[in-house]
Formats: sequence, structure tokens, C-alpha cells
Amino acid sequence: MPLQIIRQDITKMEVDAIVNTTNIEMIGYSGVDLAVHNAAGAELDAECERLAPLGLGQAKLSGAYNLPCKYIIHTSGPVWRGGLIGESIILRSCYIESLKLAVKSGCSSVAFPLISSGAYGYPKDQVLKFAIQTITEFLFENELTVYICVFDRESYSFSKKLFSDIQEFINDDYVYEHDYYFFEALDDGAEDRSESKGGEASRDTVSKSEDRTDAPANKSLSEYMKQMDRSFREMLFDLIDESGMTDVECYKKANVDKKTFSKIKCNKNYKPSKQTVIAFAISLQLDMDTTQELLATAGFTLSRSKVFDKIIRYFIHNGNYDIFEINEAFA
Repeated sequence: MPLQIIRQDITKMEVDAIVNTTNIEMIGYSGVDLAVHNAAGAELDAECERLAPLGLGQAKLSGAYNLPCKYIIHTSGPVWRGGLIGESIILRSCYIESLKLAVKSGCSSVAFPLISSGAYGYPKDQVLKFAIQTITEFLFENELTVYICVFDRESYSFSKKLFSDIQEFINDDYVYEHDYYFFEALDDGAEDRSESKGGEASRDTVSKSEDRTDAPANKSLSEYMKQMDRSFREMLFDLIDESGMTDVECYKKANVDKKTFSKIKCNKNYKPSKQTVIAFAISLQLDMDTTQELLATAGFTLSRSKVFDKIIRYFIHNGNYDIFEINEAFA
């Protein structure tokens, strides 16, 4: 999965590089900066003294020393002044310059904090949305695995209204107890783990009653049976062609990694997990009938009884195909 949002201490990340949000002097005085310097040791302090100063929005590379990563990318973010003095321009530069430096340094994985969201006061929800947008755009042109590390649940929040709307849509009495991201692991060997957590999102095959309920309208029996003979791979690539997207655009919008997509492309009998199918449906912005058809090629359906399925139905019904907002609904 190219981009993952996780609740983790960035100093514990076993990646090629972590990004440290620091100040112009590159002194670990608070927050992530202090944690990184404390974990890396005195040798990092000495190297940063040689590397300083660091301009706003710039990025510089150092060793990682006692940290489990290979490198530390240091960037200096903006202080929040109400969004009136170009903070977003500097913030974008922090993410882009750090990503460019990671690629230039030969990194295949990098972990970011929410830059400037601590002592510098940038609203966490705004940083998270901004980071997702900026990183996603960068990943359309570059192969890289990126993690956004957050500490608290508040940092995940996109919209309180989103949750109330979903809650009303599925069940006024339902309380969210899940603590995972549905699209967290879209690769072989990991796909089914996220489905097995939380009970409601367990793997389910098409039952006869659900199939009758959700069979696409206005199709004769012979047309429907012919449709059902089509494999997931065949239907997926037909839909990609119809959408006008390239293969790369499609799997990156779905936040599916290149390895998984290559397996689908090379194996006509590839059996995807349910979340992989839904990820592509979201990427292609399919309507409900077409989503059900694509799911049926892999032996799945969106039922009218499971909470997980109702949430996916909510997003498709409302034409909201933001995969990260969908993830947020399951956090």
C-alpha cells in the first residue's frame, strides 16, 4: 500500500528514512524533534550542528545513528498564524522537498509526522488532509511507500458531521468499536487480516438471498449469467479502459501497491480480497450496480445487513469516493 496512516511513534519506525520536523537551528528542543534527537543520540546533535541552518520548507539528510531507520530527513515547517501568511506554501514545500530527498537518496520507504502540528500550532486535521493530498500527488509520479505517523485519535478526524451522517444512515444505535483502517494492507498475505478484525468486516461470500436482492436491474437472465462468467481481472481492465484512466492512475487512486496490481494483471484467475475489489470500485467511482457486479466476479457482495457493507454503501450512495475519508470511517 503506497500510503498508510498509522498510530505509531515515528522513532520506532523501521523504514529507510523518517522525517523530523525541526527548527532553523536544527536543535531538538521539543515534540518530534526532541524525541528524535533523544532516541538517535549525541552523534545526531553534532551532525545537525554542522548541517544548520535549515531554511523554512527546505530538507536536509543526516544519519540515523541509534534509530532503526537508515536516514533522518530534517525539515523546517511554518508556525501557524491563522493561515494568512503563506503557511500552506511552506508546509507543501516541507513535504515535497522531503519526498524528493528520500527518492534521491535511494529510499523505498519513508515515515512522516504531522509537520508543524505540535508546538507550531498548525491544526492537526488540516495538516493531515494537506499531507494526504500532497503525498498522493507525489506518488502518482514516484514509487515509494509512505507512512504518516500520528499519536492521538484527534489527529485522525476528518469531520464530525461525517460520522453523524454515517451513523444515521446505518443505525442510530450503532457505536463504532473498530480501531483499524480497512484499506491498510492491500497486498498478498496481508489483505485478509484487516477483514478478520472487528467481526463486522469479516470475509463474506455471496449468499443466494443477497444475490437476488442485489442483482443488477434491467438485465435478462442470460445477460446476467454471461456477466457472471467474466473474471474479476477481465471486468477490472474493461472498467479501467472505459474510465479513460491509465493502469497506474487507477491502482494509485485505489492506494493499491504496484506488486498487487502486477499479480492481478499477470494472473487471469487472480482471487482478490473483498477490500481490494472495493478499493478499485472507489478508484473507478463506480455506481452501486457496477460495484456489485465487480464484487460478484470475486464471489462477494455488499449486503444490506452488515455494518461494514452499509458504510461502503453510504459513501457510494453519496458519491463520496475519497478513500481516506472511507478509511476514517473505520478508525
